[in-house]
Amino acid sequence: MYNSKIIGLGKYLPEHVVTNDDLSKMMDTNDAWIQERTGIKERRWIKEGTDDTSAIMGAKASKMAIERSGLTNDDIDFIVFATMTPDYYFPGCGVQIQEMLGLKNVGAIDIRNQCSGFVYAISVADQFIKTGMYKNILVVGSEYHSNGLDKTTRGRGVTVIFGDGAGACVLSREEDTTKGILSTHLHSEGKYADKLIVESPSIKHWVPQILESEEEDLSYFPYMDGTFVFKHAVVRFSEVIMEGLQKNGLQKEDIDMLIPHQANLRIAQFIQKKFALTDDQVFNNIQKYGNTTAASVIIALTEAWEEGKIKAGDNVVLAAFGSGFTWASAIIKW
Repeated sequence: MYNSKIIGLGKYLPEHVVTNDDLSKMMDTNDAWIQERTGIKERRWIKEGTDDTSAIMGAKASKMAIERSGLTNDDIDFIVFATMTPDYYFPGCGVQIQEMLGLKNVGAIDIRNQCSGFVYAISVADQFIKTGMYKNILVVGSEYHSNGLDKTTRGRGVTVIFGDGAGACVLSREEDTTKGILSTHLHSEGKYADKLIVESPSIKHWVPQILESEEEDLSYFPYMDGTFVFKHAVVRFSEVIMEGLQKNGLQKEDIDMLIPHQANLRIAQFIQKKFALTDDQVFNNIQKYGNTTAASVIIALTEAWEEGKIKAGDNVVLAAFGSGFTWASAIIKW
C-alpha cells in the first residue's frame, strides 16, 4: 500500500475586494461589529459582469497547482472537486474542470460537504492512491457565495462571513509510507442539518413551486444558528484533531502547523488556546478572505506554503467543521 503526498499547490481569488465598510453601505452593520464577531476585515466577491464561476476559479487554481507540481495535464489520473456552490444543479464541476483543462477522459467526482468538503476530498483522493488505483489526482475546492447571499440587514449575520475563491492541489503516489498523508478522519451528525442550511432549490421545492410562489421566499438564502454552530464547532474541532494525533502517536506539542477551516477567527483562536499553540503554529487568513467554505483550507494551506511557514518534515494538521454537521481532519508529514 502507498501513501499520497501533496506535490503542487495553487489558489485563485477574485480581484474585487469588499471591505466591512463597503458592507455597511448595503446593510445595517459596521467594521467593529463584524470584526468583533468574526475577525473578518474584508473578503473577495466576484464582480458582476466578470466570467468567474466556481468551476472557472477552480480551473485557474488547478493550472497553478499542476504547473507547480512539475507534472503535465496528461499525468492527472482523476479529479475530486469539492464545492457547495456548483455552476449547475447538475452536472457537477468536476467534469467542467476536465473539459476546461483539456484533460484526457479521466474520472471526476464531486464532494458536497460544505465547509469540510476539501478535507473530505483529500481523504477520498488519498484512498484511491493508497490502493494503487490512481497515481496523480487533482483535488479542488472552490466556492462562489456572493451571488447567493441576502445582502440586506435581514441577512447580515450570514452575508458578512462569506467570500469567493478557489484552491487546488495535486496529490501523488509516495512510496515512503512515513511521509505524506498519514491519516484522515471523517464524521457527521445529520440531526443538526437544519442549524446551517440552504433549503432551496431542492427536489421538493422545484420549478412548479418556484413559479407558483407569490410570497417572498427566504429558503434560497443561507440560514445559520450561529451560537449553536460555534458551540459544536469548538468541540468537534478538538475531537477530530486529537483523533488524528492519537492515530499517529503524536502529541499536541508535535503540531508544526495547524490549518483550520476559516469559518470564524474566534473558533480558530479558541482551538489555538486549547492546544497551547503559538501564532507561528496556526495559519489564519479569514481576515482577508472571509469564509470560502470548501476552498478555505486549501487556500490557507497554499498561502502558508508560499510564505515558507511549512517545511519538509513538518507535522501539518488540516481540520474543518461545517454544515451537515460534518467534520474532518488530515494528518500530514510534509
